[in-house]
Amino acid sequence: MSLPHLLLIHGWTGSGPEHWQTWLARTVAEHGGLVDMPHFSDPDAPDLSTWLRELDTHLEAAPTDRERVVIAHSLGCYLWLHHAARHDIAHVDRVLLVAPPAPDYPEPAIKTFFPAPLDPAGLRRAATDTRLVIGDGDPYLPVPLGKQLAESLRIEVDVVPGAGHINVDAGYGEWPSVLKWVRSRTVPLSPR
Repeated sequence: MSLPHLLLIHGWTGSGPEHWQTWLARTVAEHGGLVDMPHFSDPDAPDLSTWLRELDTHLEAAPTDRERVVIAHSLGCYLWLHHAARHDIAHVDRVLLVAPPAPDYPEPAIKTFFPAPLDPAGLRRAATDTRLVIGDGDPYLPVPLGKQLAESLRIEVDVVPGAGHINVDAGYGEWPSVLKWVRSRTVPLSPR
């Protein structure tokens, strides 16, 4: 099985060199996969309309001769939800939404992303399969709210025990489980 084209969408402030997204990009590329890990404009003060235009550019550039997979982290999950709510968009095969903040998270720097559309039909237009992964103990999204979000979107959810925000601070520099998911759709996702 060939590795897919992987588009990684970072969240607010980006994903640094020790983040699991950076590790995943490097690992997939080393094994022959195609990886696009864009750095969206002004990650410390993101603007939804700017990020949507940039996302469109990367989706349009994605090859169509192999499976296309999108993995979004944190605020990047809401970027994907806004993208999916639009019509006439590029369709991908699989999407993994990892550790979004609560839908009413009060950070002023990311206010243009809220409220986010919770559009199950849009998610199905945007991707054949979408899955949510949340961490137990995430300070930005309590598990009950994460499960409610998954229910609103009508998608499956994995709760990773003790994973917090599934970022470097929670110990997620390497995350072999997400690599298994990229390779073979292995679910549920598990701790590092």
